[in-house]
Amino acid sequence: MIKYIGSKRALLPWIVGTIEEIRRLEKVNTVVDLFSGSSRVGHALKARGFLVTANDINSYAFVLAKALIEADARKYDQSYISKILNELMQVTPVAGWFTKANCEDARYFQPKNGAKIEAIREEIETKYSNDPLLKAILITSLMLAADKVDSTTGVQMAYLKDWAPRSYKDLRLEYPPLLPGTGEAFQGDALEITGKLNADIFYLDPPYNQHSYLGNYHVWETLVRWDNPQTYGIAQKRIDVQERKSPFNSKREARDAMITVLAQIKASHVVVSFNDEGFFTAEEIESMLKDWGYVARLTRQHQRYVGARIGIYNPQGEKVGQISHTENHEFLFVATHSQKLYRAFQEQPEMQVVSQPTLL
Repeated sequence: MIKYIGSKRALLPWIVGTIEEIRRLEKVNTVVDLFSGSSRVGHALKARGFLVTANDINSYAFVLAKALIEADARKYDQSYISKILNELMQVTPVAGWFTKANCEDARYFQPKNGAKIEAIREEIETKYSNDPLLKAILITSLMLAADKVDSTTGVQMAYLKDWAPRSYKDLRLEYPPLLPGTGEAFQGDALEITGKLNADIFYLDPPYNQHSYLGNYHVWETLVRWDNPQTYGIAQKRIDVQERKSPFNSKREARDAMITVLAQIKASHVVVSFNDEGFFTAEEIESMLKDWGYVARLTRQHQRYVGARIGIYNPQGEKVGQISHTENHEFLFVATHSQKLYRAFQEQPEMQVVSQPTLL
């Protein structure tokens, strides 16, 4: 999986274990991952036999979900995909607009890898656009490969002043972690698409502060869209980073957006991830969920993303400011219509019950 701020890698056993407990007690099996991001949670749920529907508004997240959630490894098996990847590795590097923007004007990749990325991506666009799932798989492989040779702290708000050691490695395409079975991937605004989706469980991991995922991962957005966008600033961000704003990144608008989404959900159970660096306090989220059903909260300490732990850097790659803290509190809220499930959660020692039942 790609490096991703807010990634739930270390929290997967906790999140997936909670959702599996819902399945065990309620005999349910379908999940909507409404803000899928890197698809790490949806991928883990698919691996455990859930039927997953993934959604995200950003193009790079949609492509990841197409490959990691929707694609069936039985059809796109390793021998078939690896043959294509080996052919793509043979293309002649081309240093064009992508290399200039991301390796010369900015320094996300070494120019040798930028030119290789550019040539491979152009070949994918030319030869494999007739099969959207295959194209998504190949782009996912390229994104994963590029992520292993980048020169950032994990976000694309800036790049390092000196090249990261991994950036000197040669780009190498590998078979992405596809899984057998099917799922669905959508690219939609949660405010508009939630009411059109159905599942037993909705998992929500919304943006939690003013930093947009599009701004943090604009290079991946360009790699997927392949649209030679106008860019701005030292970081060479896509110009539409300034235009494509989410209400979840606005302290003034986020509460109404969250309430609007929750009101549209068609499911018996909702699981919400959040932390103490977000716009909402735990109590505010509990209040939003309280009318929805029985509500419980889990809390764990968790290390912040690597960029926050190693320091704060300006767009020139120079370290500035002081680290305020290296850990935060991660919350997992469970809202359910099931009294049986609610009572089972009450018995778990790490579960803090935070509201009285509103359903009889």
